[in-house]
Amino acid sequence: MTLKDRITEDMKAAMRARESQRLGTIRLLQAAIKQKEVDERVLLDDAAVIAAIDKLIKQRKDSVAAFAQAGRQDLADQESAEILVLQAYLPARLSQDEVRAAVQAIVAELGASGPGDMGRVMGTVKQRLAGKADMGTVSATVKAALGR
Repeated sequence: MTLKDRITEDMKAAMRARESQRLGTIRLLQAAIKQKEVDERVLLDDAAVIAAIDKLIKQRKDSVAAFAQAGRQDLADQESAEILVLQAYLPARLSQDEVRAAVQAIVAELGASGPGDMGRVMGTVKQRLAGKADMGTVSATVKAALGR
């Protein structure tokens, strides 16, 4: 079963269970997937769906910070609940140590040294760790590995 199929089945289950908040979040996810498919005129595979989910989670995290700063805890809580629903569709994330080891292996493999190689290393890291780790954390790890 593909990730898109699983999302559709979860939407049906949320409808039957009358879980309005979960249903709304899943519909939002499906709309984002459909929008990307229409814009690019392709059917998304699991990796592209995971990228869309990552993007939605990042948007929600930014919103939580903005709402908390503005004193709107009710809206921040709603966004946090959406993050939890979205995270259920992501594969298990790598630990910080696993990310560090993968980055060090890629840096050694590419023979990278210094901040000038950041783009080259990040390109390879994104290919290998997409969907498996938070790219913000990965970027910070790459900067540290390159002595930036």
